[in-house]
Amino acid sequence: MKLTDLLGTELPLIQAPMAGVQNSALALAVCRAGGLGSLPCAMLGADALRAELEVLQREAAGPWNLNFFAHQTPAADEAREQAWRAALAPYYAEFGLDIDSIQPGAGRRPFDAETLELISTYRPPVVSFHFGLPEAAMIERIKGWGGKVLSTATTLAEGLWLQANGADAVIAQGLEAGGHRGHFLSTDVSLQMGTFALLPQLLAALDIPVIAAGGIADANGVAAAMALGASGVQIGTAYLLCPEATTSALHRAALQSEAAQHTALTNLFSGGAARGIVNRVMRELGPISDLPPPFPLAGTAITPLRTAAEKAGSGDFSPLWAGQNVTGCRAEPAESLTRALMALVG
Repeated sequence: MKLTDLLGTELPLIQAPMAGVQNSALALAVCRAGGLGSLPCAMLGADALRAELEVLQREAAGPWNLNFFAHQTPAADEAREQAWRAALAPYYAEFGLDIDSIQPGAGRRPFDAETLELISTYRPPVVSFHFGLPEAAMIERIKGWGGKVLSTATTLAEGLWLQANGADAVIAQGLEAGGHRGHFLSTDVSLQMGTFALLPQLLAALDIPVIAAGGIADANGVAAAMALGASGVQIGTAYLLCPEATTSALHRAALQSEAAQHTALTNLFSGGAARGIVNRVMRELGPISDLPPPFPLAGTAITPLRTAAEKAGSGDFSPLWAGQNVTGCRAEPAESLTRALMALVG
């Protein structure tokens, strides 16, 4: 099945959901261009999610996508937490912060029955997941109102698992992609491949549409993915400079600087591996470290440092998410950027 037929869109393009740098405005702009706009929901409380759903239902020109995390929140490990705080203590002292004031919390909520009940009223046309899929009954509920289910695979084994467990299409996330890895069968990043190595393997093994993601930032990249057989593409980094994105001034400046040429996978900001522009804390503590608690527990302790540094005009402790290819980042409306990205696809 063609991806456009599955999703009901004009274009086989999905705007990648990017928590912290967008809301429904970016999703709506991509929808207006004929793509599938996405809203990241893992960091939204019930009231915020409901407000965004009202906007999407009222204003979207075509189908739209809600993205959730399907992770399991691990139990807190006090020894690990204390070790993480000890590593961050010198930075807290530097900013005059009280490290004992850190409040416990996860920061990112996994998809659950309460969230499913909330979104069911709005019957989202597409629901996508990171870190696998929720339980089968939830998938059946979404499909029951006609919703399509997508999820991310970083390996062939994950793609096969997703197909066997109810995904309607698989997003092949290459190692080049910005933000969090969608891995869920193993957290060993050495198992993951580049987009154009992973894509053909998934295409050969799966019977459902495969969407290429990671390192695709312009029309030539889109055409290359489609020429390899991808049913569509998912693009995030290229949209970060669009006026509809909520990307901070610090993040925008970093994306347009030489620093953006050096990205790395890091677990310092959440406990899970995610790709961003290398900054001070990544150079000094990582980028990958055994110190942070597992995803998503690490974020609680580093967030006060981020806030303090950003107030001082510094991105030294900020997750400056970006893929390896920032050449397509353009400060132009997302609607025209979407059309430009698809210019070579017939």
